[in-house]
Amino acid sequence: MLSRAFAKHAGWLCAFLLSACGGGGNSGSITQPSPAPTVVDSCGVESQKEFVIAVAQDWYLWFDEMAVVNPASFNTADSYLSALTAPLAEDFRDLGFSYLTTVAEDEANFTSRAFVGFGFRFAIDDDGRYLISDAFEGAPAFRAGFARGTQILAVDAGDGYVTMRQYEEQDASLDDIFGGSVEGLERGFQLQVGSETVELIVAKENLDVPPLAAAPRALERPGLAPVGYIHLRSFTLSARPALNDAFAELAGQGISDFVVDLRYNGGGLVDIADLFLDLLGGAVANGDVAYQVKHNDKRVAENISYVFDDQPASASPLRIAFITSEATASASELLIHSLEPFVEIVLVGSDTTGKAVGQYAFDQRGCDTRLRLVSFESVNGEGFGGYYTGLIDTGRFTLCELEDDYSGAFGSTDDVLTAGALAWLNEGTCPTRPNSSSTASNGIRRAAFPITGRDRPDRRSSWVQ
Repeated sequence: MLSRAFAKHAGWLCAFLLSACGGGGNSGSITQPSPAPTVVDSCGVESQKEFVIAVAQDWYLWFDEMAVVNPASFNTADSYLSALTAPLAEDFRDLGFSYLTTVAEDEANFTSRAFVGFGFRFAIDDDGRYLISDAFEGAPAFRAGFARGTQILAVDAGDGYVTMRQYEEQDASLDDIFGGSVEGLERGFQLQVGSETVELIVAKENLDVPPLAAAPRALERPGLAPVGYIHLRSFTLSARPALNDAFAELAGQGISDFVVDLRYNGGGLVDIADLFLDLLGGAVANGDVAYQVKHNDKRVAENISYVFDDQPASASPLRIAFITSEATASASELLIHSLEPFVEIVLVGSDTTGKAVGQYAFDQRGCDTRLRLVSFESVNGEGFGGYYTGLIDTGRFTLCELEDDYSGAFGSTDDVLTAGALAWLNEGTCPTRPNSSSTASNGIRRAAFPITGRDRPDRRSSWVQ
């Protein structure tokens, strides 16, 4: 929900999210708004294209800037939608944020990010090494011994181990290397663990991604009050009890400084962003406008403001260090942007994605087609928005520019970004460390990322397996 007053729309309200959007409301279900777009009798490609243009002409945030194209020139509704929205991709406003999906796939994404996989995220560093950036607690990879910072040397897809460089030379896809979403599918992994090479066999399972990447904790500081550390992976429905429990656990410990880790968080449900805003800002900004949602000229009646609401477990932060990367998007950016007028904030890591808009979900009646369409933009309580190339580019935030080296446990001083956040909180200045051009904020590099409805970038690459 965008506000308590907006609850009547909870059935179809969509979230801010880079990779997908989910419904607001407690059930997570989404139905088509009323009035409905043109209803068609078939679920084929032509009817999907009719459905896309009917919805877009009514709800698309920039309906009057869409390209004029002939639908007959496109073999799929996806390619037609991409052509319609192409002018908005040129200036970063809609970088694949509008897309087609299915009801089942979409709703699974917003319960707990359920998927079939090994349960890890990896990235490729500037030296071309494939490094584990996150191993999901309880998943097969985690149980086998995968840990953050572990290097993947080679993968055996059934014909012996092939190095990652050899896979690249073969132009192999991720499915070629790691296999598709098949429960029980096995791969052999050759890993570099310290000075040893280890071989493991891991099988894929149905997984629910834990919403918190590390247990919330109070980080002790000599002579100073502890710092609250919370690392949220995604704004899913499963994050609601986790966040409530986290703040209840941290309450009463005299915490006024927080490190909020959103380095790989591409967004999620607005409903969960609202909760996080209340828990972080409800006590210091109770009753003030956190953000406003604005629609196109045809839908101004839908514009609404969300107001901070003090909760029993709300903290009273004076300063928050947000750990961010180019994968930090959407609801994560909304959270940071909305808190900025009320709390002293610094970003640690690199600039964010720049998704200042949100999608609604539209279902084609009688079909399994769901359209995620950019339908509104957000501005904070002071009326600022438009951060289409990242929050830092607005000039309203300080960035302690540091490179994630994918080593060190989350929330520990062995992790470069956690240590950098603590340094700013302790000393009031950014730590001095060598910077990498890979973390630089510029539109050219961001435009080169394969940002689509199903991909989320993180430096050169970032995938979940």
